[in-house]
Amino acid sequence: MSEHYRFSIRAASAAIAFALTAGTALAQVDLKPVPYWKADVEAGKLPPVAERVPSAPLIVDLEAKGRTIGTPGGTLKTMVTRDKDIRQMVVYGYARLVGYDEKYNLVPDILESVENIDDTKVTLKLRPGHKWSDGHPFTSEDFRYWWDDVANNEQLQPSGPPDFLKVGGELPSVTFPDETTVVFEWVGPNPDFLQSLAMASPTFIYRPAHFLKQYHEDYADADTLAAAIEDERSSSWAALHNKLDNMYKFDNPDLPTLQPWVNSTDGNKIRHQFVRNPYYHRVDSTGQQLPYIDTVEMEIVASGLVAAKSYAGETDLQGRGLSFSDIAVLKKGEKENGTYTTLLWPTGVASQLAIYPNLNVDDAGWQKVLRDVRVRRALSLGIDREGLNKALFFNLATPAAMSVLPESPMYQEKFREAYAAHDVAAANEMLDEAGLDKKGPDGIRLLPDGRPMELIIETAGERQEEENALQIITDNWKDIGVKLVMRPLDRDILRNRVFAGTTMASVWYGWDDGLPQPFTSPSYLAPRYQDFLAWPKWGQYYQTGGTAGEKPDLPEAIRLMDLASAWEKATTTEERSEIWTEMLAIHADQVYGIGTVNQAPQPIVVSDKLRNVPERAMWAWDPGAHFGVHRTDEFFFAAE
Repeated sequence: MSEHYRFSIRAASAAIAFALTAGTALAQVDLKPVPYWKADVEAGKLPPVAERVPSAPLIVDLEAKGRTIGTPGGTLKTMVTRDKDIRQMVVYGYARLVGYDEKYNLVPDILESVENIDDTKVTLKLRPGHKWSDGHPFTSEDFRYWWDDVANNEQLQPSGPPDFLKVGGELPSVTFPDETTVVFEWVGPNPDFLQSLAMASPTFIYRPAHFLKQYHEDYADADTLAAAIEDERSSSWAALHNKLDNMYKFDNPDLPTLQPWVNSTDGNKIRHQFVRNPYYHRVDSTGQQLPYIDTVEMEIVASGLVAAKSYAGETDLQGRGLSFSDIAVLKKGEKENGTYTTLLWPTGVASQLAIYPNLNVDDAGWQKVLRDVRVRRALSLGIDREGLNKALFFNLATPAAMSVLPESPMYQEKFREAYAAHDVAAANEMLDEAGLDKKGPDGIRLLPDGRPMELIIETAGERQEEENALQIITDNWKDIGVKLVMRPLDRDILRNRVFAGTTMASVWYGWDDGLPQPFTSPSYLAPRYQDFLAWPKWGQYYQTGGTAGEKPDLPEAIRLMDLASAWEKATTTEERSEIWTEMLAIHADQVYGIGTVNQAPQPIVVSDKLRNVPERAMWAWDPGAHFGVHRTDEFFFAAE
């Protein structure tokens, strides 16, 4: 099999079916042993490579991708700033049932193929002979165990299976015809299903059943399980099971995985070691099993030290923990040390930083002002984005309202430019029309209740560029009679204040996904989630089924909710594209988030010995998983 995939479209009654299947550009290859495992194979601790990879492995045609066939070996050093961020190995490894390729198409990865009929019936085909990292077969039983014994077990998951599996509130029928087939079938279309499996932090709809059954009350010996609960100081079998079942957190070295590297370090350590998975399912066209790199060493460092240690050449691959403001020092270290290169990748967020007026703020006077679209438009027009780009990003970013990037098929220039010009006269006129035409002796406008228009914008205090940008915007807004007051807070405190309605406005990145395709769910454009900082209580209302928060009461917000529901029922790419376009048009018109610039370069530090790292690529969380979509298992070190 190759990394070239075929999309076949055929009629099925009145429905349309499409399949994601492995192509046939490459014949099967003769597998080669990996030096790292030679001693274990010779000692009988591991079977030969031909017995470790699936009988139908995913064969990567590196030359077709413009990459180089690699040489196995070496240790890659990288850094994170929190112990829990060892989960980035699952992000960077990016082994998914289906995942995005570098052109952001969905393709099979762990799966051999997928057949999708109208988004109502999806058949997943596993690779015959695929094994977990401990050598146990990976089969449909691992999906059945998750579905029957985890997702639908009230003690393990009181809320039941994840929402992305529901259509009209109903769960799918899930069947397991044989050991390599899993079928999901819904009463209506579920276009969110496959893309949810490809996320940077996906919901894993399978588990290593052979491992976790020993901690499940329906399978384990009662006395043995009781002893394990006591040894681990857990309150119940369910608490113990959930503690050990961390597919994404990646903090249980005993939990088998399908990722390219396996965690080999237990507990809180300064350095975590990850070794190559001997049963990984991907090989190159010469028969070498991936990943090329034998081990990854992930060091936990203070956030302020990432740039300094990168400057000193103490990392082989680094993006996380670096920001645009670090580029100058990194470039200096690049010349002085001669051991690394600093690449500049465009970012995939919709805005490098965006201001979110809180439409659900508890202050009635401010809420009325911020819900007036003329005010939000005026605040946007009052920002000198060109000046901000020049001062902070050396004109390397793109001044823009918050909208999708040109790489997305939904991109329209008019959305990027909506209320993004620096027009002080127009902004002042809009604020006057909004009833904010009275000013105090200092030139600051007065709210209808007589208070000065002092807009407090709260930040997480994590990015210097946020504070620098707000200082520039403070000067800009003086020209329109608005006083900006910046208040740095801890990230968790900030989010809690926003969610509670205490915060007037906040600053954060724009939408994570600035690269949507028609099949990408537009849920994040509708008031469905409290995480969108402009409408936290509307999001709470949706997420809790109306038991908390507030029901959306503005016509445009209600329309966004209707459109999000319509997208879920749509059956064609054209319908979904039209819905996306209307939702983006509403955001451009209503300015729920005030974007500033996008595509600001992200510094990527790469060892001069590391190969197959793209010189120019997108740095994006979803879709993309940062390095994940660029396939870190294909990176390798050149010979000395």
